[in-house]
Amino acid sequence: MIRVIISILLIGTAVLVGAFCTLGLQGKMMRKPPMELFPDMDRQAKLRPMEPNRFFANGVSSQLAPEGTIARSQPIETADGAVYHFEDSPVNTGRVTGTTNFVQNNPLAINLPLLERGRDRFDIYCSACHGRLGDGNGITKKIGAMPTVANLHDSRIIKMADGEIFNTITYGKSTMGAAGPLVGTEDRWAIIAYLRALQLSHLGSVDDLTPEQAAALKK
Repeated sequence: MIRVIISILLIGTAVLVGAFCTLGLQGKMMRKPPMELFPDMDRQAKLRPMEPNRFFANGVSSQLAPEGTIARSQPIETADGAVYHFEDSPVNTGRVTGTTNFVQNNPLAINLPLLERGRDRFDIYCSACHGRLGDGNGITKKIGAMPTVANLHDSRIIKMADGEIFNTITYGKSTMGAAGPLVGTEDRWAIIAYLRALQLSHLGSVDDLTPEQAAALKK
């Protein structure tokens, strides 16, 4: 029994000394460095950019990507050129660069592939709440899970700048959750392009048709 008590006292003393040396003296000015039982990743076996390194043939830590490496992301093509996801650009923020103003128009080229992509993404991410027609009568409203859903054909949303809609999709608003982590940047703009097409089809009239289209409609 005495041996057990002595062992416990010795172990306790060692733990206290270790804690004192590691925590109590770490970072203090002293002639000798303290004992360090838990380095806490203070010194990591890592490569720092541009530091010499004899492991590689050229002697530096920073190495170019091997041939054939697939990039983690591709730039988005706009009328003003390619834009990467990390750039402070209206494509990524929905705002005029250097201001808090929303861009009025979609920065992507509006074409059939973009609209088809927007319809696909809209049906996946938006129609459950807003309905496939954008009238706010999605399944979540029908089952009572979300009684209040915006009708995307309201004049308030029709007059809203494309950049503001982009901001709402990205960060959410009111009961709408943020879709930014789920929907890619280009897909958010595609959804907006398709939404504008939905609004146009909902609010359009025969007077908006060309003579050829009006004639085909009468057949």
